Amino acid sequence: MLHIDVLTLFPKIFSSFLEESLIKKSIEQQYLKVDLVNYRRHGRGKHLQVDDTPYGGGPGMLLRIEPIAETLEEQKKKNHAAGLETHTVLLTPQGQPFTQAKAKQLSRCKAVLTLICGRYEGFDERIRSLVDEEISGGDFICLGGEVIAMTMIETISRLVPNILGNQESTERESFTQSLLEYPQYTRPASYEGMDVPKELLSGNHKVITEWREEQALVRTKKRRPDLL
Repeated sequence: MLHIDVLTLFPKIFSSFLEESLIKKSIEQQYLKVDLVNYRRHGRGKHLQVDDTPYGGGPGMLLRIEPIAETLEEQKKKNHAAGLETHTVLLTPQGQPFTQAKAKQLSRCKAVLTLICGRYEGFDERIRSLVDEEISGGDFICLGGEVIAMTMIETISRLVPNILGNQESTERESFTQSLLEYPQYTRPASYEGMDVPKELLSGNHKVITEWREEQALVRTKKRRPDLL
């Protein structure tokens, strides 16, 4: 089972995400477990404050270290009591970009994968010392890490055996072999002058394989030459 803990201030964001399609099915069949943990419960004062103004001035508010540190420690003790280790990931634009290769690596993780979602202007720098790695969703900024966490959950979980109906499909996709996926077609064979390539209709598996390999290379050169 792939076990993921998500530390977030807004667990309700994940409600419909976890209740639909293959994610819901994989949770029900116990191939995937996702625990949502609100670190506001370790906030400070009457209003459970989790953020504060940055030292030295500047715009926005920063997440304080205590609520996240205490929540992490609590989750680690809980997992340790169950005989599990914890692998902690800080979701931040300053981290390493999330890739298919990283998803494949994390899908094999035996420890509880713990994703920390930020909000506001960012994290107190000392929080970085508490995690195993930092991952970015890409060169853009979201309101928080929740959307990135959902992206990671989908990408990682579909690589876990039994979650997809046909696991072979994950081996023929874009980015799995540094190439974009080849063009694909289904019925009808012809639609308003747009025809399916004759190679795919030939029934010759060698011809089809060669055509797909060639098209994948052509598409990658045109759209994402950086992958080559």
